[in-house]
Amino acid sequence: MQITGRTSQPIGHHDLCQRLPVECKERTATDAPVHLTAARWSELIAVNDNVNTAIVPDTDKHVYGVEEYWNYPDGGRGDCEDFVLLKRRELMQHGWPAGALLITVVRQTNGDGHAILTVRTDRGDLVLDNLEGKIKLWTETDYQFIKRQSNTDSGRWVSIDDGRPMLVGSIKR
Repeated sequence: MQITGRTSQPIGHHDLCQRLPVECKERTATDAPVHLTAARWSELIAVNDNVNTAIVPDTDKHVYGVEEYWNYPDGGRGDCEDFVLLKRRELMQHGWPAGALLITVVRQTNGDGHAILTVRTDRGDLVLDNLEGKIKLWTETDYQFIKRQSNTDSGRWVSIDDGRPMLVGSIKR
């Protein structure tokens, strides 16, 4: 995944940082990807499956009464960012470094924005997604990758040069 430099932080993430500053103060000394062992792969599958089945998809408007609100889905309901935050937290509790677990903003083929968790490994950047049960390499998805957290500073965001042609049905850049 080609990073092209700093970019704006999503408003929902900014608000999360104001409410829970610890979420945006994670620093990772090395930017090396995680070595993906069989045990680590099993952890990814378990966390992705557990969160995807434990949380009921729902809009921020319905759950919180506002259009955009990033939060942990502690009430058992949430939208894509809420799934991502919970997966990230659970993997960090298993010892994964914050710099390998990056909240990522993508565009779906219908033009809608969406958030996924990108996991940086020595076998490629993997996608954990509440809309897809199977963990895939980022290049195997139909998403257009826009931006993600910095792999060394969880409060900063960087632009992604997807480098792939736009997919049929997607909006023009």
